Amino acid sequence: MHRTSVVSSTLLRNLGLSSVFQIGDSVQITPQNWALAVQRQVEFFYGKEGNFEAYRIFTITLPHLPVTEQVLINRFNQSSFIKAKHIQITSVSGSSVYHIGSTQNIQAESRIKHIRQIERVREEL
Repeated sequence: MHRTSVVSSTLLRNLGLSSVFQIGDSVQITPQNWALAVQRQVEFFYGKEGNFEAYRIFTITLPHLPVTEQVLINRFNQSSFIKAKHIQITSVSGSSVYHIGSTQNIQAESRIKHIRQIERVREEL
């Protein structure tokens, strides 16, 4: 049975990078978010930063494990509608999906490399 989503109103305050707010059905959603997060004690830009290939986290292939177990589902839907009066969401983070409807396939990916650069303290002899 095909089901229809009915939402009277929705409020979304913040939609993060590479995130999706979808109303209606879709076949494929594939959000990707890559980020370098650099925190420095002293603000200084070297000029050659931002090379994703320099970090392994951005070059490795992520494993996609197949589901091999049999899954049995019994459903009893009394109505062909899914109804909600109001949906309020504070934030949808990077590479996430807020979807009212149905999707056949969602494959989201978020890779973040955090770098903290702190000045060394010189010890006086």
